[in-house]
Amino acid sequence: MNATVSNFYYGAATPVAAYLMACLGAALGLRCTTRSLRRPHRRAGWLTLGAISIGCGIWTMHFIAMIGFNVQGALVDYDTTKTLLSLAVAIGVVAVGVFLVGHRGGSPLTLATAGTITGLGVAAMHYLGMAAVHTNGTLHYDTATVVLSVVIAVAAATAALWAAVSIHTLWASLGASMVMGVAVTGMHYTGMASVSVHLTGRSAVSQSSADLLSFLLAMLAGPLVVLLIAAVIVMFDPDMVLGDTEWDRTAPAPREAGTGAPARHRAPHDGRPSTPAEW
Repeated sequence: MNATVSNFYYGAATPVAAYLMACLGAALGLRCTTRSLRRPHRRAGWLTLGAISIGCGIWTMHFIAMIGFNVQGALVDYDTTKTLLSLAVAIGVVAVGVFLVGHRGGSPLTLATAGTITGLGVAAMHYLGMAAVHTNGTLHYDTATVVLSVVIAVAAATAALWAAVSIHTLWASLGASMVMGVAVTGMHYTGMASVSVHLTGRSAVSQSSADLLSFLLAMLAGPLVVLLIAAVIVMFDPDMVLGDTEWDRTAPAPREAGTGAPARHRAPHDGRPSTPAEW
C-alpha cells in the first residue's frame, strides 16, 4: 500500500531553516566570486571558496529539509556513503560552473554551458541524496515532476552564475542570494513532490526518530563549520570591511623604498614613463 508522505513533519521550521542555509551559501559564493574578479592573482582561491560555500549551502539546505521528511508507518534511515557522496557531487559540479565563468567570463555560451552542468549536478546531488534513503518500502517518482525539478535546477544554477559575474555590490548580492534561495529550495520541494512510497512490509529498522535526527545533525556539522569559516573570511576581508568602492579609493599605492613617495608619481630612473606593472 502507498504510505502518507510528509515533507513538513516539524512544520515551518525545516523549510525556513533550509531556505536560510541556501541563502547563506549563495551569498558567500557571490561575494567570493566578486573577490576573484577584483583580485586575479588570488582568483583560484576565491573561486574554490565560493564553490565550496555554494555546494555546502545547497547540500545543507537539502538535508535540513529532509529532517522534515516523514513516511507514515515506516522509519527512515540513510546510507552514510551515499549521503557523503552527494556532498562531494554538490561541491564538484558547482566548482565546474564557478571556474568556467570565473575564467571565461559571462558570455551567453559560457553561462549556458556552466549553468546546464551545474544544474544537472545539483539535481544529481538531490536524487543521490534520495537514493541514500532506506525505509521499509519502495520510493517512486513522478516523471513529469522530476523533469520540472531538473529544469528549475538548471535555471537556478544559470541565474546564480550570471549573478556571480554580473552583480558586485553588497546589497545587490544579498538580494540575489535571497532570490537564489527561493529557487534552490523550490527545486528541492518540487523534487520531493514527485515522491511516493509503497510500503512492502513491516519496518525492520530499529532506529528511532531521535537517532535519525542525531545522524542528520552529525552529517550537517561539518558543512556548517565550513560555511561559518567561509563567512568569517568574507566578513573580515578588506572589501567587506571598507566597502566595495571605499576599498578601491583608500587602498594605498605601493611606495618605493627609501623615498616615501607613491611609486606611481615617480618616473623610473631611465626616463621611461611608469607603467601599472611598476606601480
